Amino acid sequence: MKLVVPSEITAGERRVSITPDCVPALLKMGFDVFVEKDAGIKSSYTDDHYKKSGAKICLRPKDLYNKASIVVKIQRPINFKNINEYNFLKGCELLTLLYEQKFTKEFNLLKKLKINVFALEKMPRISRAQSMDVLSSQSNLAGYKAVIDAASEFNKAFPLMMTSAGTVAPAKVLVIGAGVAGLQAIATAKRLGSVVFAFDVRSSTKEQVESLGAKFVEVENDGDSGETSAGYAKEMSKSYKKKQNVVLHETLKKVDIVITTALIPGKDAPKLISKKMLESMKVGSIVMDLASEFGGNCELTKHGETVDFKSKKIIGPKNLASTVSQDSSRLFSKNVVNFLMNSCESGKFKSFNWDDEVVKETCVIRNLTNPKQRGP
Repeated sequence: MKLVVPSEITAGERRVSITPDCVPALLKMGFDVFVEKDAGIKSSYTDDHYKKSGAKICLRPKDLYNKASIVVKIQRPINFKNINEYNFLKGCELLTLLYEQKFTKEFNLLKKLKINVFALEKMPRISRAQSMDVLSSQSNLAGYKAVIDAASEFNKAFPLMMTSAGTVAPAKVLVIGAGVAGLQAIATAKRLGSVVFAFDVRSSTKEQVESLGAKFVEVENDGDSGETSAGYAKEMSKSYKKKQNVVLHETLKKVDIVITTALIPGKDAPKLISKKMLESMKVGSIVMDLASEFGGNCELTKHGETVDFKSKKIIGPKNLASTVSQDSSRLFSKNVVNFLMNSCESGKFKSFNWDDEVVKETCVIRNLTNPKQRGP
């Protein structure tokens, strides 16, 4: 079976879907791995690295996609100006980050093709799927990088410093959303020496937040756990939101940096920081809004831009995981290998196990009932 690794041509994307260290595992499963020339160079993986691992390098997309069985991409295919990746997708199975509820145009284009599409962000949150969870691995690095980037923008030091000229007070950081990205942001901010506060509507996250050394900002919730059966945050009642706004407003007055990561699956990001709240924050404060791609948690956030508002910065970062592409590519690649291995029989991959919950949950388009096994 031919497994294809194209170059990522979406603007700003530096990751690659399969890294050289994962090629031997794919070969053992029975795949022939074909990599587009220089597909991994932006993540510091050269063509020589791939060749030494057993992969074949293709110079032209036409040769790369020819008779492909499985195509693995980070970003959904694009059709822009003279580049149309949809033309190459024929009779194959595509593994990618799709977000079909946001990118409906791309989703509809894929539905017209005779292919199966697996949206890797749909990986169910069950214990045996943790090693396949692309969102978690990428969010982990995004949470780390958000704090590093915020620290570089902040005009004060993070840790407490005792000097002969006087004491430097530690920065105060508020992390909104204690999912994977939020918990890593908390841990990173603590390692840098700041005082950390954290807020999440899910009461169950309090113990995790406190175990990392942060203070949990609580809002009275009348016994509502704040989470769905799948463990995701859910939209709260109007009465809860009123209490939440009061508590967050008071907390924001005290902090220097805010990292927001709150998302509700299938919906726009909840607006948690209003213009009025921003006005009450300290001069020089930083808001790093990781939810910017989905509308942002802050009222003034603009995705991919930095907004200056009354001497405060609201940053809507674009693809933070891509800025640490060497590690994020490696983790993404391992997630994909584990996903494919999950359907193996006696160590070999013949087809996806359609009776498996992990396969059924991630497959958002199924046009092929029995995809053909193709050689190179």
